[in-house]
Amino acid sequence: MYRVTVNGEEKTYPQGTTYEQVAEEYQQEYGNLIAVAAANGKIRELFKRLTRDCKIDFFTLRDEVGYKTYVRTATMLFLKGVYDVFGAEAAQRCRVDFAIGHGSFINPNGMIEATGENASKIKARMLDAVARKLPFMKKSYPIDDAIELFRKKGMTDKEKLFHYRRSSSVNIYEIDGYYDYYYGYMLPNAGYVRWFDVISYEDGFMLLLPTRNNPTVVEPFSERRKLYETLRESEKWGAGIGLESVGDLNDRICDGEMNDLILVQEAEQERRIGEIARDIVDRNGVKFVMIAGPSSSGKTSFSHRLSIQLRTMGKTPHPIALDDYFVDRELTPRDENGDYNFECLGAIDTVKFNEDMTKLLAGERIELPTFNFKIGRREYHGNYMQLGSDDILVIEGIHGLNEKMSYALPAESKYKIYISALTNINIDEHNRIPTTDGRLLRRLVRDARTRGADARRTISMWPSVRRGEEENIFPFQEEADAMFNSVLIYELAVLKPFAEPLLFKISKDEPEYYEAKRLLKFLDYFLSVPSENLPNNSICREFVGGSCFRV
Repeated sequence: MYRVTVNGEEKTYPQGTTYEQVAEEYQQEYGNLIAVAAANGKIRELFKRLTRDCKIDFFTLRDEVGYKTYVRTATMLFLKGVYDVFGAEAAQRCRVDFAIGHGSFINPNGMIEATGENASKIKARMLDAVARKLPFMKKSYPIDDAIELFRKKGMTDKEKLFHYRRSSSVNIYEIDGYYDYYYGYMLPNAGYVRWFDVISYEDGFMLLLPTRNNPTVVEPFSERRKLYETLRESEKWGAGIGLESVGDLNDRICDGEMNDLILVQEAEQERRIGEIARDIVDRNGVKFVMIAGPSSSGKTSFSHRLSIQLRTMGKTPHPIALDDYFVDRELTPRDENGDYNFECLGAIDTVKFNEDMTKLLAGERIELPTFNFKIGRREYHGNYMQLGSDDILVIEGIHGLNEKMSYALPAESKYKIYISALTNINIDEHNRIPTTDGRLLRRLVRDARTRGADARRTISMWPSVRRGEEENIFPFQEEADAMFNSVLIYELAVLKPFAEPLLFKISKDEPEYYEAKRLLKFLDYFLSVPSENLPNNSICREFVGGSCFRV
């Protein structure tokens, strides 16, 4: 018998009891479906059995680890549906490319016609597995056996990935004869995947899932055409240079080709920045370039590089930070917890901003403010400005795409740019890298270097940062005139040696430990690359240091 403590209550359970059986006893105490357990601080899948006395914490679909487990399981269930309906090769060739809103775009690479009828067939097969509660089985394979297994199945990305694994074994999941690999945890059986939809979209399929905040409702797909095109363009560029997965990147590192890859990637970004600058100049009358994007997108470096391109075209750019128009501290709105909400539009004096910008547009001379964050007040230090015929203001801030931010300015005077780090390589065919992981690692490294903040604090603040993005940035993506993907295809290999020591400092008794362990496991797939050869104007320099810009 094992003594088990859950929510302060101790019970005894016989040998052979699974975490799922314990979870069933306590499910009614939780508002959402329990997805995984933590026994004495170590994550356990629900189909695992008790092996000792322990304290158990349960995570539901509203918790980060639980929600990601649901997404991962639903993805494997989708591929199982493809496997059953269209065959093994079709499932192998499917690539989970990227997320748009609450959906994952899955590219069948020409193996399946992207029709509503075929989407319905896949969904029906998934629903059959859900009804039958087909179990997910987990088995540990020696690494050489796992490589051979996926070589036979034609899954070359996984074959490459395992080649660089340091461990002697790897865990493979199986559901009713379909085998696959996923980094992370799985639900016990298909019956847990109750909320999803499958639709056809462009030349692929969208697997629609609930959001973490509302995990039992699947909202209709909301198209984001510009974001989709930007993501597809990045994917195709990576494929064009033969770099689609972590295994491909590790191959390049081992072959000594990183310097060339860095130069090619930086040149591609500079080409795109130049195109945006040309579009701005060709639109006669643009005086305000509004740049917005989520945390750690590289907005500051991008604005500097864009300004340089504008200068080569005869324009005189001037940087302005929307943060300088914060309202005085005591006027700042508060959130539901009573804390200052610096990310909402109400934290900005939009009236004063529009008054100043309108005067500048009319040719008047004004004095620009500087916000003193120490005392929470706007100050004036003689920073006067008057726009000439070639002057352009480059304005950076999270509300730059929101029309309510610049309501008084004529549409033809504004050019809006959305920037984000949209990851364009996968771990393998079926394991995509969430863009939020790349941005979080960027921020971990930068916060430690420039703000003295440890990884624990950065991780603890991340959910709040993400909520602000969901409310104030993502809804306005499609209003941008241009989108810029700031991700560097090599950057996770560069961030790795900076991030790992920070993550290892988080102790087992801290709530951020689980996320730190997940990120460490993720980084373990990458070989490291030194930062010495990065150009000093690289966006990556904004995070690892050594930038020629004031970032």
